[in-house]
Amino acid sequence: MTTTAPTSPAPAQTGNTPNGLAPLKLLIAAPRGFCAGVDRAIEIVERALDRFGEPVYVRHEIVHNRFVVEGLKAKGAVFVEELDEVPDGKPVVFSAHGAPKVVPAAATERGLDWLDATCPLVSKVHRQAERHVTAGRHILFVGHKGHPEVIGTMGQVPDGSITLVETLEDVEALDFPAGTPLAFLTQTTLSVDDTREIVAALRTRFPEIAGPRAEDICYATSNRQAAVKAIAERCDLLLVIGAPNSSNSLRLVEVAEREGTPARLIQRGAEIDPAWLANVETLGLTAGASAPEVLVREVVERLREWRAVEEETVTTTVENMVFKLPRQLTD
Repeated sequence: MTTTAPTSPAPAQTGNTPNGLAPLKLLIAAPRGFCAGVDRAIEIVERALDRFGEPVYVRHEIVHNRFVVEGLKAKGAVFVEELDEVPDGKPVVFSAHGAPKVVPAAATERGLDWLDATCPLVSKVHRQAERHVTAGRHILFVGHKGHPEVIGTMGQVPDGSITLVETLEDVEALDFPAGTPLAFLTQTTLSVDDTREIVAALRTRFPEIAGPRAEDICYATSNRQAAVKAIAERCDLLLVIGAPNSSNSLRLVEVAEREGTPARLIQRGAEIDPAWLANVETLGLTAGASAPEVLVREVVERLREWRAVEEETVTTTVENMVFKLPRQLTD
């Protein structure tokens, strides 16, 4: 069910602006921004800093957001690409996207204190992959090549036991002998619509293929895409706050464009070109799952520099998901 509610931390502005432009109607999607997995990952780094002191090393960006990463750097986190960049005796956190099995194994072998900030919904996919391989099934993994989550998931099982599928053309090109036991899993941050098409194609080609009991695409990804769909048709333009390497943020741009609404991905309010607002009467705004609410307010204030802004929050669902922290930080 979609509900609307006004939200105006700053006083509402009415009438024409001094430059003669009409007020800008701003539809803000909800849910938006941080999900439970991102909240958990950031809290893990912050609590690790409290417990171990500076520095705490983090393998890869803890989440795909420069603002968040820079904020944690300022608190004493050091971000590295590979485990061998972590000095002996220093704690290390693995990012929310998950890591191949060999990474925590190597950390244990070196005697490092390590914390796993992998989103629990990604970890669930990891466990499913292990079970399928144990059952003798070859896994067809629907995802985007090179994404950290894909690398981490494919690294949970032996080489040769999993095949990446990105497109419908990839499905057509699959060649397995009749009777080969197969299963499919998906990345958690994919387009709901695109993935539905790929899964349908897999089931058509391989009727006996095993699939997950529940949807692998996470609740936050699905909810944010649904929220964009709810406002897109009312908007002349939609802005998505997120990083260029954020899969779920890129999917929000695609969802809007699929609905026929132009969309732009931005990381900060300063990136907005006022020329974009020419002929825009109603603007949509959302944020990917790694973007904090402070950046939403930053964008709103940036818009107020050029136009009077009339805000309306459009809520499609209310999220209350919370994930537990690792035992090392709660004992």
